Parts: sequence; structure tokens; C-alpha cells
Amino acid sequence: MAKKKLDGWFLIQIFLILLFFFILLYPLFGVIKQSVIMEDGSFSLEQFEKFFTTPYHYRTLFNSFKITITVTLLCLLIGIPLSYFYSFYKLKGSKLIFVIAILCSMSAPFLGAYSWVMLLGRNGVITRLFKTIGITLPSIYGFNGIVFTQVLKFFPLVFIYMNGAFRNIDNTLMEASENLGCTGIKRLFSVVMQLSMPTILAASLMVFMRTFADFGAPTILGEGYKTFPVLLYNEYLGENGSNYYFASALSVIAVVITAVFFFIQKYATSKYAFSINALHPIEKKDAKGVSGFFMHLYSYLLCGLAILPQIYIIYLSFRNARGSVFSPGFSLNNYSQALKKKLLLSTYNTVVMGIIALIIIIVIAVMIAYLVVRRSGILSHTIDSISMLPYIMPGAVIGISLLIAYGSKPLALTGTMTIMIISFVIRRMPYTIRSATATLQQIPMSIEEAAISLGASKAKTFVGITVPMMSNGILSGAILSWVAIVTELSSSVILYSNKTATLTMQAYIYIGRGEYGTAAAFAAILTAITAISLFVYMAVSKSEDIQI
Repeated sequence: MAKKKLDGWFLIQIFLILLFFFILLYPLFGVIKQSVIMEDGSFSLEQFEKFFTTPYHYRTLFNSFKITITVTLLCLLIGIPLSYFYSFYKLKGSKLIFVIAILCSMSAPFLGAYSWVMLLGRNGVITRLFKTIGITLPSIYGFNGIVFTQVLKFFPLVFIYMNGAFRNIDNTLMEASENLGCTGIKRLFSVVMQLSMPTILAASLMVFMRTFADFGAPTILGEGYKTFPVLLYNEYLGENGSNYYFASALSVIAVVITAVFFFIQKYATSKYAFSINALHPIEKKDAKGVSGFFMHLYSYLLCGLAILPQIYIIYLSFRNARGSVFSPGFSLNNYSQALKKKLLLSTYNTVVMGIIALIIIIVIAVMIAYLVVRRSGILSHTIDSISMLPYIMPGAVIGISLLIAYGSKPLALTGTMTIMIISFVIRRMPYTIRSATATLQQIPMSIEEAAISLGASKAKTFVGITVPMMSNGILSGAILSWVAIVTELSSSVILYSNKTATLTMQAYIYIGRGEYGTAAAFAAILTAITAISLFVYMAVSKSEDIQI
């Protein structure tokens, strides 16, 4: 028994437990402690009482719920049909539709908000165009504007998730339902949607979490319509003074709320506890006739509208600009200004910190996936559960927790690359862990047993056979983690310094300063890195899809 406890994988379990304690649990305990222990050392629920008894404060929570629920429902409403058309019909330009959808889902939300202000703001290009013909467009600011930009940002997540679900539906089930007279819309709702319900719930949770945690778009478009993440950020780093104790209480409330919705989703998913395998994959039909025309029109218009902000940002990066005013003519002045304002440094920070964080994430994900699938037990599942905590924690909460834990002496990591990398790892490792775990579950144990029986050691079998067979799942999760890292804002805005600012942070900073041309240059470089990352992934994996 002693040998079994002291084998390599047991030591890895102990290492992971200690790692998660220091980078996740200990900082989170610090937030909880600061929310109830006041400066004089006394225990008090005063900060929570302050939130729930002040209308201005708790209304931000209602505002966030209103936005989040609306965005989630609309993303499902427009994302599921797009995925259905893509998966069941031969759409012309389907690969382009896929690439555009992925690019849209992998950009920072606040960049879309900034671009839409340039297009539909009070002095936006489209706004002025419609005014010339006597039409006044609805305001892009407030609730409607936030919902509009976030729906266009997050519906591709539903598209990505649903593609995987539709791909796993066996064609014989579709044929059987057709033989029983169940076709068209009836089959979509009674067969396809029912079989895809676990994925629909998972996609809903992802959109819900991302929308609830986003503070960039509400900050730019809110104009008095305050949301909970904006309140949290303002209380911790506000220009009018900070209240760290109140911010910590808000952080605890945010974690509790997202945890409740996470467990509700898990419970609902358990009601659909079945698995399907596409032994006979869906055969795509030709999109012909009137219905085919409208499928193409819907897909092209939706993807075109979603990608418009990124195209416009790139366009603006080449326009002449002074401050917030763009003037006629094109030049590289914005990039020249960006070079003077740490473009090279922020690009270096983005790439180097991103690569280091991604390597750590992949190593951790592979170890956790193997422990959960091949060495299942209480300790392994405890590690897996802890590793998923960041999935239900808004980025601002992680930033605040790390600042409380390691922002002062003896470590004083505030503003360093170390604390930025730690936040990236914590925030984005669930994507790769889940993807790697799902892939390993599909690899028969007999393959590893055969290698061992032929004389290969367990370590050699793991490194030389198991990990390479997991490569597609690892790559799928890694690309999602990577792009989420390079576009990270909500935790970075709390932890960064001038020396560790990323491209995302620089774009956000210069939007706030009203230097829109310079901001566009930073954003364009970030968009280029995102696009290159996706194309490299597709080339290496030889896949035209991302599996989650």
C-alpha cells in the first residue's frame, strides 16, 4: 500500500492540490475573509447589508440579470438555426461561415462595443448616413445597445457548441423519424433538439457566464445603465475612491450567483443523461430552392453583421485621426503613434505571457484528464472540481483575489508578469481540461495495456502513446484557452502595470482616453494575432472545426 501511495501519479495529485491551494483557494479565501472581517479585525456583514439595502447597488444586479437572460435567449434563438443550416445542409461558403463565426467569438467584447459606437453612435457613420435620408436610428447606448453588441459577440459560442452536438446525431435516427412521418420543423423540435438538449444547456451556461462577467461593453455603452461587474470594478479601482471590503463582498455575491446557475445547469443536464454516437454521420442535403436561398441569406447576413466591427476596426486603424476625430485620408500614423506608446512591448507581453500560460495550462490539463479518466478516485475528482472553479468565477473576482493574496509584501506581485500569467492560467484552464478529458474518455484503455504488455513503461506509454492520441482534444481546448488569454481584460485591468500591459489592455486604455485611432491600431494587431492563431490551429490539426 505504501508503494502505491508514493507512485508518480500520487505525487502529481499532491502537487496539483498544493498548486490549486496557492493560486486559487488561498486567494479566494482572502476575498471571503475581507468581505466579513473589517479593518479593526471585527466580524461584520455590513458590506452585504449595504449592497442589499441600497437600491443603486442591487439594481445593478437586476440590470445584469436582465441583460444576461436576454442575451442568452437571443443567442440560442439565432445561433441554433445557424448551426442547423451549417450541419445539415451544404451551404456555399460554409468554411468561411465557420471561420467568421470563430473569429467573432474570439475577440474581446469591448472591441465590438467600441466599433459599434463608431458605426451607430451619435456621430457614427451609419447614424449620419440614415440622418441624411431623414431616419433616426435607435440609440446604441443603454440596455438595447449592450444586448445588441453582446448577442453578436456570443452567439458564435452557441454555433460552436451545437455543431458538435449535431455532428454526433446518427443519421439512422433521422431516417427512422422520417419513416414515422416526423419531418421538417416537427422533427427539429421533437428529435434533433431533444437529442441536443445537454449541449444546449452547456452553451446556455457558457453564454450566461461570459455575459454576466463582461464589464467592457457595459462600461463603453452603459451611460448610466450600470451592471454588476461595472459596480464591482468601480468599487475596487474607481476614480472616486475605493472600498476594498465592499468590493470583496460583491465578489462573493458574484461567485455565489454564478455557482447557483452552474449547479442549476448541471441538474438540468442530468435529466438528459444519455450518450449518442454517430456511427452513420448526418448526410448533408443540398440547400436548394426558396428555403436554400433563405438559409444562405440568413447565414451570410448574420455572420456579416457579426464580423463588421472587426473589419471596421482594421479600417479605422489606417484612417487619419486626431484624438477621437477621424479625418479623410489613410496613413500609418495610428500605427506610428502606437509604436511610440508601447505597441512592441504590449505585443511582446501578449505573446510571451500567453505562450507561457498556455504551456502551463496544457501540462495541467493533460495531468488532470489522465487522473480523472484513468485513475478515478476521490482525490482525482476533487482536483477536477477545484480546477473548474474559475469557470464560475468572473475575471474581476480572480483579479481581486490574487491582488489581496499576493499584492503586498513579502511577495508583492502586483503588476508583474508572474501574477498576470497566474491569472491567465486560472481563468482559461477549464477549456483545455474539459476538452482533454472528453478526448481521453474516447480512447480505449486496451491500447495503453497493449503497449505496456509489449514492454513499454507506464511513463513511456503515457508520453509516447496516450498524449499523442489526445492531441486533437488538447489542441481544441488550447486554441480556445489561447485566444481567451490574448483577449483577457476583466482580470488584467486589475493586475496589470505599464510594464505588463497587453494589447487588449492598451486598446482599452486608449479608448478610455479618447485616442480612437491609436486604440484601433492596437485592436487591429490583436485581431490579426487572433486570426493567425485560428489558421495555425486549423493547419496543424487539419480540422475545420473546434470540438468542445
